[in-house]
Parts: sequence; structure tokens; C-alpha cells
Amino acid sequence: MFVLFLLGIASLVQTEPTAFCYKCKNYHLGFCYDGMTSCNLQYQQSCATENIYILSRKGRSLYFYSKLSCMTNCEDVNFLGFDKRTELICCKHSNYCNLPNGT
Repeated sequence: MFVLFLLGIASLVQTEPTAFCYKCKNYHLGFCYDGMTSCNLQYQQSCATENIYILSRKGRSLYFYSKLSCMTNCEDVNFLGFDKRTELICCKHSNYCNLPNGT
């Protein structure tokens, strides 16, 4: 009887569902050049997409490639250097939400 009671309590305790993200070091035009894998979100993690852009002489951003991963304490931000721009986009609203737009 006590075992059934414990099983009933264990079924009431809900664990947070695990979310999955794509993981790729070099993603471009819908293809992962180093083999697509996945990662599951841990505590305080989000799916992350780092879009890398090359800056032209006229200052325009030309898309180069993306990095897909799970990232701790991820925040949406843009980094601007002299020759490249990096856009970091974070999400955790659904599984595999970190594919770059337009792919």
C-alpha cells in the first residue's frame, strides 16, 4: 500500500520538459557543413543562433554563415566589429527553434 502511495506522489511531481536545439558550427543555406547534431537545454539555457555577416566597403552586411548551439544566459544582441557583424538570437519557445530565418 505504501509503495502505491509513493508512486502516486511521484506521478504528481512534474519535471520541466526537455527542449532540444540544433547544434552546428558552420550552417549556411540550409546545410550544416560539419554534421548537424542536437543538444538539450539545461538550467538557464536557450537555443542560440549566431549569424555572422561580413561588412562590405560601403558598410553593408553580407550574410556569411551561422552557428547553432545551446547557450547559457543567452541574450539577443548585435556585435559590430571593423570587418564583421555578429547577430545573436536566442529562443526556447519550442524544440529546434534556432534555425536561421529564410532557410
